[in-house]
Amino acid sequence: MEELNIQWYPGHMTRARRKMEECLKMVDAVCEITDARIPLSSRNPDIDALAGDKPRMMILNRVDQADPAVTKRWAAYFRSRNMVVLETDCKSGKGIRGFSQAVRELLAEKLAGYAAKGQTGRKLRVMVVGIPNVGKSTFINQVAGRKIAAASDRPGVTRANQWVSVDASLDLLDTPGILWPKFDSQEVGENLACTGAVRDEILDRVTLAANLMLRLRAMYPERLTERYKFVPDPEADGFALLEAAAKKRGFLISGGEYDLDRMAAVLLDEFRGGKLGRVSLEEPGKN
Repeated sequence: MEELNIQWYPGHMTRARRKMEECLKMVDAVCEITDARIPLSSRNPDIDALAGDKPRMMILNRVDQADPAVTKRWAAYFRSRNMVVLETDCKSGKGIRGFSQAVRELLAEKLAGYAAKGQTGRKLRVMVVGIPNVGKSTFINQVAGRKIAAASDRPGVTRANQWVSVDASLDLLDTPGILWPKFDSQEVGENLACTGAVRDEILDRVTLAANLMLRLRAMYPERLTERYKFVPDPEADGFALLEAAAKKRGFLISGGEYDLDRMAAVLLDEFRGGKLGRVSLEEPGKN
């Protein structure tokens, strides 16, 4: 595995963190959205400290691209930490309908308190947080049933807090995606880079793709064979695996060499697009 140094912390994220701290006193609960393929890597560890004792909900998004057996274990993992868990695919809308009811279950005690005081019409307010490019804006648009939040495959699109009314009883506070200043490990940085949470422009994509090849060989070797029509050599390094795939795709350049840049771009695009099947890069208890 080749070493990659991946760091990215735009200045607007520091400001967003301060703004989030200010807004927390206005909400009843915190809903965190993560990428189901990398639930730990796609969490900002600052959120636990920021949220304090606020009731918590965990959205495992992009479940359509994640290994379903692994996702089931992640759901149990977060529930064991007193979080309400919802599994969603924001692009298709799967799991979205259960959100409002899940919020009411999460805040049942608060709703009972409102009812006891005769405040049955009082709105619940939930802050929605998540690192860039986990599908937060698409999630909010799906829950609201209309396009409100800017959605993009590019990380860092949402730049300011905004309130979104879901219905007469629920408001959401959309917040900019926040990454932390320094990733805890190379694996965290690579997971984020592989799923598109870090801009490709700052990366050595060939090394990233070579390392992804090694991980896929270890975890899902059959997917490499199905997609790229070669059996991964158990002794080969990541660059050799990338070259084997490039050879099968016919990605030749002058001098008879294979175009690893092109193959790296294809591998990352196809992984992100789900063309390698349902793949999870993290498992509970192994990270």
